[in-house]
Amino acid sequence: MRTEVLTVDADDSVRDAVGLMLDREAGSVVVETDGNPAGILTKVDVLAAGHEHDRPLSEIPVYAAATHPLITVEPSATVRAAAARMFDHGVHHLPLADGLDLVGVVTATDLLEAQDDLLAEARTDDERREEWED
Repeated sequence: MRTEVLTVDADDSVRDAVGLMLDREAGSVVVETDGNPAGILTKVDVLAAGHEHDRPLSEIPVYAAATHPLITVEPSATVRAAAARMFDHGVHHLPLADGLDLVGVVTATDLLEAQDDLLAEARTDDERREEWED
């Protein structure tokens, strides 16, 4: 999980957002409108924007390329709950939101690294289910 949440303004260019992503070695940036989280721009969004708009990235505003609305999860969510939210919404980058405050970003790669935690949660859930059934 990344605790530094990178943000860009919706009116910034995709090129500027990509520059920030490259500088900070991040796969996404959260897009803000009037200082509030409104969407997310990922590497895949950048590729799609370049293909769809057929213009230089410096001419494409972030809001035109970003995914919105922003799908988030609470910081207290389990790894399993975060994985389910990502799967249900078809996203690979999931910001952790405490109200409007973003405190981190979980990625699909993070979930792969946490596979042991996911299996442990599943076992615990199965054990609890068995206790209730007895």
